[in-house]
Amino acid sequence: MQLSLFPSVIGDVPLKTNGALNKLDAHDRRIHDWYRFVLSFPPHLVREYFTRFALKPGNVVLDPFCGTGTTLVEAKLHGISSIGIEANNVAHFASSVKVDWSIDPDGLVKHAALVAEQTRQALASYDEPTLRVLPAEADLLLLKDSISPLPLHKSLVLLEQLSANENSDFIQHQLLALAKVLVFSASNLHFGPEVGVQRTKKHDAPVLESWLDAVKSIASDLRKTQLTKATSTVYHADSRELATLLRPSSIDAVFTSPPYPNEKDYTRTTRLESVVLGFIHNKKELRALKKGLLRSNTRTVYKGDNDDKWIPEHSEIHSIAAEIEERRIALGKTSGFERLYAKVTKLYFGGMARHLADLRTYLKPGAYLGYVVGDQASYLQVMIHTGRLLAAIAQSLGYRIVCIDLFRTRLATATRKQLREEIVVLQWPGPSKEKL
Repeated sequence: MQLSLFPSVIGDVPLKTNGALNKLDAHDRRIHDWYRFVLSFPPHLVREYFTRFALKPGNVVLDPFCGTGTTLVEAKLHGISSIGIEANNVAHFASSVKVDWSIDPDGLVKHAALVAEQTRQALASYDEPTLRVLPAEADLLLLKDSISPLPLHKSLVLLEQLSANENSDFIQHQLLALAKVLVFSASNLHFGPEVGVQRTKKHDAPVLESWLDAVKSIASDLRKTQLTKATSTVYHADSRELATLLRPSSIDAVFTSPPYPNEKDYTRTTRLESVVLGFIHNKKELRALKKGLLRSNTRTVYKGDNDDKWIPEHSEIHSIAAEIEERRIALGKTSGFERLYAKVTKLYFGGMARHLADLRTYLKPGAYLGYVVGDQASYLQVMIHTGRLLAAIAQSLGYRIVCIDLFRTRLATATRKQLREEIVVLQWPGPSKEKL
């Protein structure tokens, strides 16, 4: 198969603006919009590569960093079976719910109305001095002022009523609706390159009303969506450890977007809903969550991490790490995190090498893979050409480099330069004859 450059670009100049290329189109909101990362790649990108990989019903596609399930949902919409792997527990939950289309939409709405009435009655019994709050250990995990006291109180009372109905067939979809409301309706958060807190705080928010709207939207989508024979399985696991999850030679294609080596703590993006919904309760559980993630920032580096042992021969990666360390010393950066900048670069690419090496057993010969990654210059302004380096690692492991397509460019906030986001397209030819 000859793969050409992604058709929305000519050379290095996108035909659409950066925002438009990554935007969730109106016709793509069905199911995808139940809950998604703000910076998730768009469904139209997944469809493009499904077409180019010639995927069809009967095939199995894998997303080993599945996030909130864009690849999995698109696969199911097209009758293609899928497997997702995600270490972030609230993202794993979201993906699992978004591929469950088996519930009765009318029953979902009817049950939500019952829960809403129970919540209204419960809210009416509270006065201001007795607002519900999070346990102290959980509250410490949140970004300060990420949600104001009254919206938090309303959310916790609603959550309490949902928990009282936890045996309902509808509880998972209703909880996902609450996760969306927490972030986009009830909170003070804003999302740019990083998650932050708005200057103007919401002292109140229509939590219950927004939740009912979100539930009705889920029900409406379910009414418009036809069940297929395609299966969707989502594992809460580390994508670097696949042995207990997949069958040998069972995967027809991979499409995914792993974290970028960009010093972004991805657990901050989902911290509010993770804490309020009870996926993490304290620093110990947060630490355990981070240990299952690919090492892409200094706040997920721990004693004993040794993924860098997978890249001893990749001199360019070691040269980048050395340049980062030299720049750190020259600038007098001496904090504990800053001292880890060079190490996390090697751990990131070592973790990707470990993942790609492990993955080979489970791919069918001829399987195509697409990895959406971005160049970075965040480590003291040392450029990291993520796609090119990932392709070189894959080639050293026996993969064929098909192409590196430009998806879009994005503005780096520190340097005001445009950085490339690319799709590294690989093919697994099968084990070499020397190994047979």
